[in-house]
Amino acid sequence: MRITLVGSRHFGVTTLNMLKERGLQPVRVVVADSEDRLAATARAAGIEVTVQANPKLVVASEIAPNTDLIVTAHSHARVSKEALAAARLGGIGYHPSLLPRHRGIAAVEWTIKEGDPIAGGTIYHLADRMDAGAIAAQEWCFVKKGESARELWERALAPLGQKLLAAVIDYAITHNSLPAKPQDEQFATQAPSLSH
Repeated sequence: MRITLVGSRHFGVTTLNMLKERGLQPVRVVVADSEDRLAATARAAGIEVTVQANPKLVVASEIAPNTDLIVTAHSHARVSKEALAAARLGGIGYHPSLLPRHRGIAAVEWTIKEGDPIAGGTIYHLADRMDAGAIAAQEWCFVKKGESARELWERALAPLGQKLLAAVIDYAITHNSLPAKPQDEQFATQAPSLSH
C-alpha cells in the first residue's frame, strides 16, 4: 500500500512509526513547515519530504505519484479535491471527537469546555468540508473529572487515534476499500479555536 502521509508534530511522528511497524513506509511525507519534527523524522528515515506551497491547502502535485491512500495526522490543511482524486482510495484523517460533534480545530478543548463525560475519536474520509466526510471508524472513551484538554489528548485520544488509524489501514489493505458511514448532520457542532 503506497501511502502519502500529511501531518505534523508528535502525532505525525507516532503515525509514521505506526505505519513503519506495519511494514508500510510512506512514499512521501507532506508538511506545512520544513522544520517540523515529522519532516526531520521522515528525512532521517530516507522518506521524501514535500513542503506545502500553501500551509492551509494540500494540492495534487504534492501527493506522491501512484498513491493508494492519503493519511493525515495532525494536519490543519484542507486536502483539495484534486489531491484526493490523485490517490486511489482517497484520504482519511483522525479527528479527536465523536464526529459530527466538535468539528473544528479545537475539538478536545470544546469537549472539556462543554463538560462532555464521554469523548472519542473518529477516522473520517477527507472531503471538501472540514471534518465532514463519511466515518470509517469511531470509538469512545470516558473523560476524567478535572482533566485538561492536553491530559485527555495524551492519556486517551492520541493513543486511540493510532489504534483506529491502524485498524482502518489494515481494513484498506485487506478489502481494497474503506469503510464508510455518513455523518448524522443533526448532531453536528462546531469547535472553533478558543483564543485566550
